[in-house]
Amino acid sequence: MLVDSPPETPTDPAQVNPSRRHLVRLAGLIAAAGALAVLTALGLAVGAKQIPLDQVWHGLVHYSGTDTDVIVRDVRMPRTLLGLAVGAALGLGGAVMQALTRNPLADPGLLGINAGAAAAVVTAISVLGVTSLTGYVWFAFLGAAVVSAAVYVLGGTRGATPVRLALAGTALTAVLTGYTNAVNLLDSAALDKMRFWTVGSLATATLPTFAHIAPFLAAGAVLALLLARPLNAVALGDDQARALGARLTRTRILAMCAVTLLCGGATAACGPIVYLGLMVPHAVRALTGPDLRWILPYSAVLSPALLLGADILGRVAARPGELQVGIVTAVLGGPVFIHLVRRRRMAQL
Repeated sequence: MLVDSPPETPTDPAQVNPSRRHLVRLAGLIAAAGALAVLTALGLAVGAKQIPLDQVWHGLVHYSGTDTDVIVRDVRMPRTLLGLAVGAALGLGGAVMQALTRNPLADPGLLGINAGAAAAVVTAISVLGVTSLTGYVWFAFLGAAVVSAAVYVLGGTRGATPVRLALAGTALTAVLTGYTNAVNLLDSAALDKMRFWTVGSLATATLPTFAHIAPFLAAGAVLALLLARPLNAVALGDDQARALGARLTRTRILAMCAVTLLCGGATAACGPIVYLGLMVPHAVRALTGPDLRWILPYSAVLSPALLLGADILGRVAARPGELQVGIVTAVLGGPVFIHLVRRRRMAQL
């Protein structure tokens, strides 16, 4: 008599590990989201004046016009919202930038976006007499967009390669930085008005500023997430990407549009914040591997967590004053960048 044998349990690690890795990555993403939620609550509670969480909740839900409610809703809530949006934008922009240039140490500033935004802002202040932050936002975003287009044209349009794009961005950054410094030296009023923006800060955040940049950041985030698969192919090299059916020119144009929307909008809102778009995607890659379908969501969660953490640290370290978040990220990011460069150099020896 034939007896049905029990179904065999797969023992091949190749059949088991992918699902296990998927669960581990998903669990890590959920944990990162939990950490972001905690830092968001701390961003509303911690500052020159400590506010208990129950009073934070009262200020958000049952606003009654007290001093504490005003601090929570009118000062710290816009600041926290802007930190969440800008952090996610810089993380996504950095991940896309590293995939586009096939350089794990690339930064969103590599395409000249920060330099273009700064040049546009100093021109608006010195030549056109713009004085409001909402005015800076539009000029900074316009400058970032124009420079991104120029980088692509100088990179060879249809023949653009990661190396050409990086070289074009570096050249334009040098020129625009020189222009910005020259205007600041010749116009002390422009220097005074721009000094705070150049450092990179969330302290001047307002709801109108957040409302102005939110549509651009949302469009850039959606575009970046949709490009995960094509950019995975581009990261393998041009020949292999073509063999996989990737449209290189279209992918690069759309990727540059995504970086411009994300990093241009973020820089416009709070000035250039360095190293964030470099550190987080690079660290995430060590956790998730090279798949951008995981790198992008992780970066979108961990980058705002790091930015809010740096902002909280700046408020606590110099109480009752504060260190601007751009200074804190620079202090933290500099040693990390040196470590990454030395580790890659040692790996190549």
